[in-house]
Amino acid sequence: MFEKNMGSADRAIRAVLGVLLVIAFFAWLSGTWAWIALIVGVVMLATAAMGSCPPYSLLGIKTCARK
Repeated sequence: MFEKNMGSADRAIRAVLGVLLVIAFFAWLSGTWAWIALIVGVVMLATAAMGSCPPYSLLGIKTCARK
């Protein structure tokens, strides 16, 4: 499917930010900003879980350890 191109620190940061954005959606944001936060949060959680970021692939960026 997708080649892993994210290191553990990158994945952890994305996971934390993703969770915070999803919490913001439910806790205190409303309207358009709430939906933007939810979408961005879910995308960040998905890329953190997969270990792959499509824009990184397009740009040739890898934050994972070199083999």
